Amino acid sequence: MKKKNKYFLSLLLLLSFSTVVTAQLDINAAKALLQRTVPKHASQFIVEPMGQQDAKDVFEIESRNDKIVLKGNDGVAIASALYFYLNEYCHAQITWNGTNLDLPAKLPAVKTTVHKTSPYEYRYYLNYCTFNYSMSWWDWARWEKEIDWMALHGINMPLAITGEEYTWYLVYKEMGFTDDDLKDFFCGPSYFSWFWMGNLDGWGGPLPLNWMKDHFALQQKIVQRQRALGMKPVLPAFTGHVPAAFKRKFPAAKLKTTNWTNGFADTYILDSEDPLFAAIGKKFLQKQTELLGTDHLYSADTFNENEPPSDDPDFLGKLSARVYDGMHAADTAAVWVMQGWLFYSDRKFWKEPQTKALLEAVPENKMILLDLATEIEPVWKRTAAFYGKPWIWNMLHNFGGNTTLFGRMETIATEPAKALQDTKSGKMKGIGLTMEGIEQNPVLYELMTHNTWRDEIINVDEWLPGYIFNRYGVKNKEALQAWNILRKTVYTVPQEKYKRDGNESIIQARPTMDSSSRWANTRLNYDAKELLPAWDAMMKALPACNNSDGFQYDLVDIARQVLVNYASPLQQKFVKAFNEKNATVFSQYSKQFIELIDDVDKLLATRKDFLLGPWIAAARKCGHDDKEKALYEMNAKDLITLWGDENCPLNEYACRQWSGLLSDFYKPRWQLFFIAATEALKNKREMDKTAFMQQIKKWEWQWVNAGKDYPVNPKPGLTGTVKAMYKKYRTVIAAAYP
Repeated sequence: MKKKNKYFLSLLLLLSFSTVVTAQLDINAAKALLQRTVPKHASQFIVEPMGQQDAKDVFEIESRNDKIVLKGNDGVAIASALYFYLNEYCHAQITWNGTNLDLPAKLPAVKTTVHKTSPYEYRYYLNYCTFNYSMSWWDWARWEKEIDWMALHGINMPLAITGEEYTWYLVYKEMGFTDDDLKDFFCGPSYFSWFWMGNLDGWGGPLPLNWMKDHFALQQKIVQRQRALGMKPVLPAFTGHVPAAFKRKFPAAKLKTTNWTNGFADTYILDSEDPLFAAIGKKFLQKQTELLGTDHLYSADTFNENEPPSDDPDFLGKLSARVYDGMHAADTAAVWVMQGWLFYSDRKFWKEPQTKALLEAVPENKMILLDLATEIEPVWKRTAAFYGKPWIWNMLHNFGGNTTLFGRMETIATEPAKALQDTKSGKMKGIGLTMEGIEQNPVLYELMTHNTWRDEIINVDEWLPGYIFNRYGVKNKEALQAWNILRKTVYTVPQEKYKRDGNESIIQARPTMDSSSRWANTRLNYDAKELLPAWDAMMKALPACNNSDGFQYDLVDIARQVLVNYASPLQQKFVKAFNEKNATVFSQYSKQFIELIDDVDKLLATRKDFLLGPWIAAARKCGHDDKEKALYEMNAKDLITLWGDENCPLNEYACRQWSGLLSDFYKPRWQLFFIAATEALKNKREMDKTAFMQQIKKWEWQWVNAGKDYPVNPKPGLTGTVKAMYKKYRTVIAAAYP
């Protein structure tokens, strides 16, 4: 009864607000963020409102009577002013992986007023996939921290789809569907991103109603806080994906089946020509607006990695118009926000006539295109800037939440401003971050968001030393040397070594004699030996920088990358020994390979950022009983390993380099492989790869479904562990590369 009252009161609270939300400055929300960010120094700040300048977001910073005055037109602007002050005057930094808030007791004065405007109306954040690869198990405390991070970094247009399943549950119940009708529709918590995009049904479920209610309540808090800070959350809309039970409930409905071709069953799409399409689209948005309010921005992706049934431009144009009409029927101010991934991932289908028809069917300023991976391939350049539609320049960068040092530093420092100034860029309205996973490579996200309050390219030669100083709290030439090497290696993608995204380690691949696998791609965008001097420089910087949280993270991260790269030449040695039928040498190198996995696991165990335990513990915490906890643990383990069932072709797509995962999943797999290979050598026969594959798939599926606790806190002794790894491996690794 208490839980029912909680949800009822929460609903009443939400309905006390107008369903149409107007962004305005909430001084109390801005002050509360200030208190959460710098609690011991909050009293040294004054927060004041100011109006937009030429319809642009603006902030100012000045000193007055020994106080720091932060002015802005909304909470995001004021938070950005705070972060600018912390960066530039206090040499502080706040990232997912390391924070430096070692501030002087008396904050430094601002001698000359700082005035900044943003040339970008929209600063977009998140990708459908982020909600699962990183955010599946977040509670309000973690969301609150992330919303603060968004505001500090200038984000004002976040995707907000948490708890969407509960709104749909209510809609379908009102339409007469039973819980039994819906049990095979809603997926498990790890897979919502692909469920909402129409790629799968039911996998990882059935989804408990407790989850839906809990996460709807969480969504209420999320959007309320985002709006209080002046953000305009992008909420979901209907794209046609319906339950399989729909065909029984509405036998005359025009349904089409589609298949994602990744090992999952067909899903059902309601034809946009069917009158039910518009009716359901309107019904959903009305219910959502009743429950959550609206800022008139709606996300809808009609063909995410699913090819349309026809390439006829007329068909595509009519379909697009109907999707928009469904939004407009419920909200005449509706603006369709479309992820432009389809134009990148399926360019053979989406040629000019098809793309143009899809976009031009929607009124001029009622659609915003997300050029989802602009830093990889700027689709705007081959679509005449999306044929006149407003669009946003985005950095995608990370796929699957993988753990790897990688990025295009120069590109994100220069190309947003270049596009903004380009006369061919049409209605470029913003910049954004659309990574599939966060909490990695913080340098790229600090650099990308540095574009927010400027319209000129960033000079990385000038920016990088400041980033390091803010992160480590000291100026150190060895640290700068290390980062200049990183900039030219892991954070550069030369044309001759082109890669869409970063490398994985052969350690993470399903055991094989091949040098790589589909989703554990080991190819580097640099020569592995070129990273060794960066490790050397970081070790030399250790005495001066070791008090920095950010330095300790970077030290482990760079050592991790060097070690997991070394797994490839080590693998090549045992493969050569196997092919030469040399059992003694094979045993030697296979043992070294297992020892390397153990050592990487020990290294990663020293930082919470690299632990499996918190991911599993957070999943189990979401459960109300043992059955729910077990279901969520299975979801958590499955996503980052097999992705689906034991035969899913996406295995390793979302692989991680985490302590606990290396020791308890990757290592046992390789041990089973070495046992099978050794047996083959002993009996002088070829290894039965088919039999081994069947064995390993069965073992993996058992692991996914087994309950087990993993450490949630890092082990002490980070510095000693790094030094031991450096001493043990530095010379050995250098000798492994020609």
